[in-house]
Amino acid sequence: MDTELHRAVSQWLAEADPRPGKVWAEWEKHGVALLPLGRRFDAIRVTAERVHDAVGSDAPHTVATALETWLDGPVIRDLRSSSGPYYVLAAPGADWDGPAERLTTGTYLGVPRPGHATVLSRWVVLPQHPGALCDSRYLRALLATATPLRTVGR
Repeated sequence: MDTELHRAVSQWLAEADPRPGKVWAEWEKHGVALLPLGRRFDAIRVTAERVHDAVGSDAPHTVATALETWLDGPVIRDLRSSSGPYYVLAAPGADWDGPAERLTTGTYLGVPRPGHATVLSRWVVLPQHPGALCDSRYLRALLATATPLRTVGR
């Protein structure tokens, strides 16, 4: 992704907060900013175990490729522990009755600045353009494979 696209996506993300300048300041200082959910996007928190079972691997490149292919939208990973969850960004109000927790209004998500590394979290799949989000139906289909694969592997 080129720097012009990074800037456009970053601006779109920053505008999730009523004070985008605050978001930019947090990104400059910490590399990650707390963004309110429910305005521009919601997040579906999926355990690392469930994602890894669904894609058949815990190798970062394999997981990233599988999630990009299946979900065609942005995904963030919490790196504070080896079992850190994945956050799939979806449209506010998108239909969701899947096996993972939906986070929305009243919740904040630590979002790394696109194109910059941080030790707290990272983009597994970057937004491909401002407004790009995952389709919750694709996530539901992906997660539906996790339980059967876990059963087969044991």
